[in-house]
Amino acid sequence: MSESFVIIGDGIAGSSAAETLREEAPDADITVITDEGEALYNRILIKEFAKGKLPEAPISIHDDGWYDERDIDLELNTLVVDIRTDEHEVETHTGDVLEYDKLLLAVGGTPQQLPVEGSDAEGVHHFWTFQDARRIRESAEDAEDAVIVGAGLLGIDLAAICGAQGVEGKYLMRGDSWWRYALDEEGAEIMHDAMRERGVEPVFQSGVDHFETDDDGHVTTAVDPNGDSYKADFAGVAIGLNLNTELVEGTSIETDDGIVVDEFMQTSDPDVFAAGDITRFYDVILGEQAQNGAWGSAKEQGTIAAKNMLDHGSEEFRWVSSYSITHFDFPFLSFGHPTLGDDEVMRKVDDDEWRRLALKDGKIVGGVLIGNLAPQSAYKQLMREQVDVSGQEDLLMTEGFSVDDLETEGATPE
Repeated sequence: MSESFVIIGDGIAGSSAAETLREEAPDADITVITDEGEALYNRILIKEFAKGKLPEAPISIHDDGWYDERDIDLELNTLVVDIRTDEHEVETHTGDVLEYDKLLLAVGGTPQQLPVEGSDAEGVHHFWTFQDARRIRESAEDAEDAVIVGAGLLGIDLAAICGAQGVEGKYLMRGDSWWRYALDEEGAEIMHDAMRERGVEPVFQSGVDHFETDDDGHVTTAVDPNGDSYKADFAGVAIGLNLNTELVEGTSIETDDGIVVDEFMQTSDPDVFAAGDITRFYDVILGEQAQNGAWGSAKEQGTIAAKNMLDHGSEEFRWVSSYSITHFDFPFLSFGHPTLGDDEVMRKVDDDEWRRLALKDGKIVGGVLIGNLAPQSAYKQLMREQVDVSGQEDLLMTEGFSVDDLETEGATPE
């Protein structure tokens, strides 16, 4: 009798898992369930769509035919309401019950709402799905003034969308800089200047106390905790995700700000695996549990999960993630875990070039590059190979740095 696999979530993690399962288990029964109304699309490109730079066509990756050709049952617009691990069953909102031998949770998260008055008004947007991107694009095209909240990697996408659509924007930040946990003042100012060039003004020591609306319930103004008011017929909020762990409440599956998995993507239930944003996975490079929401990381986790669903222990998840920003005239890349570690080294190389590495126990665990991405291969190699660079941190910041420059026996050129 063939094995039965159920995958909840059709993002890149769930889809990669389904593809790998079909390649390696031709006779298996595979079902993919998603609450979205469309099959896999490129979450990286939806920001370009929202900016008005791309039509819809290149965003979609799979159509229904892709699943039909691989004999994968895709259930769109379907919400899973219960998981019964003892019975190896999942139940959907329609009352259908699906049995599984192995289950993969690739359920991601839901954008957090600001806990303030008016946060549910018309014109207040969160950016996560393709449908969100459609609404944002339509709203931004008609807007004149915007407010952005959330000084992180998703927030800057919303700021760039406003800039590309010619909307006058105010970027309200609680601290003194954008992404203050990963950038120093010099690095952040490069990003601030790029925002200003596109018509988006950073406002520091700010935020939103409440939104004001018109008689039709559409946002008109954001008022910050200082009492300052900012006109806004468009508001973008990106303050993080609420991970969808409620599905496993009442089960034996361990959670800790996400679903806890080992290096094989297995949960505390041996027949349940997880991949993508939802996971708090054991990072074999970092040597501790970690989280990462990058596209490449999620794709690899889906693949690794599938292999271990078929043969547990066959392949571990070992990955250095990357996240790039392409909104400006210079490149920006973060990799690994740039906000972790117990030490750091950084340098401003030029007016629009800056770099930083996060270190733990003398080893690179993440970094940020602005303006010049050339050193990334060397840095990632040192991170993957867990090379101790203690005492040579300044050398890492030199122009034209190469792994060969280090005095170490632990690294070999790729």
